[in-house]
Amino acid sequence: MILTDIKFDTNQLIKEYKPVIFDKNKFIVFKLGLKNISNNSSIINYSRWSEEELPSTFQTSDLKLQLHQNYFDYPESTNDCIEWHLNFAHSDIFVAYGSELFAQDEMQVAEHPVLACLRESLINSNKYEDCLTVENNKATPILITGVERKCFIETNIDSSKDRPYGLYGNNFSRASENAIKFATQLINPPTISNIIAIESPPPETGKYTKQQIEFIIKNAITGFNAAVKKSKEMNKNAKVSIHTGYWGCGAYGGNRELMPLLQIIAAHISKIDILHFHTGNDNQGYFSALETFKDILHFDHEINFEKLLEILIDMNYEWGISDGN
Repeated sequence: MILTDIKFDTNQLIKEYKPVIFDKNKFIVFKLGLKNISNNSSIINYSRWSEEELPSTFQTSDLKLQLHQNYFDYPESTNDCIEWHLNFAHSDIFVAYGSELFAQDEMQVAEHPVLACLRESLINSNKYEDCLTVENNKATPILITGVERKCFIETNIDSSKDRPYGLYGNNFSRASENAIKFATQLINPPTISNIIAIESPPPETGKYTKQQIEFIIKNAITGFNAAVKKSKEMNKNAKVSIHTGYWGCGAYGGNRELMPLLQIIAAHISKIDILHFHTGNDNQGYFSALETFKDILHFDHEINFEKLLEILIDMNYEWGISDGN
């Protein structure tokens, strides 16, 4: 069920709601990106969805899995396929966009700077609940369509461009002004992205509980199902393609086998056509998740969902350690 459904004009957002930036290097990126104004302002659709229940039975679908050893490069949607990209969100959407932090969430907002303007618009409307991807311990994923990607930021290690340690995470705020300018490449004209913002459980220690695993799957199912519904509104005949990665495995210290595995399960349930998994050159967790998925199903295509949960819990997955970013 849709809790919130709002339309925004990109250029109007940029004109009326200025990003609030606290980090000098973020200021450079946003200044460059927001100058890159398109003549044809896109319409952004912002929707927030209520948590869905788990199914009684798990069945495999015709899901196609694609491995990418890079990070997101944001291919645009076509007449045949609607592309979506996850935002590894905080419960308060885009809350740290103006800070010194530069993990997946903050990087995505920097490359799509109108998202910062959108957040400021929501805050100024006094409807704080519209910013929440989790409310009262329930998943409330947020989908945003028609977002202009105005620049891309090279985060790889390159000493010749004054980034000997790269720019990901804490290295971003430590970098020189020249390093940030070298790394920020404008996209003319801007491309268009569709975003799914979902939060994984905040960091814990020890073994994953049934409640945590259920929350992760419900969150992913709700977000993925919403993407299917929105895609069919755009083009009922188009395929649905979702790009993700090690969601919740950076600052939150999520398990790098379990989190891909639960996303694969959710993608089958939601009948996504293509799930793109971006590993950032760390394939081990993803490949382990694929092997575990095959072992659980034993070549069957259907299993009682409670039994599936019991199997996952009995595997005693443990939380990892935050990467500090």
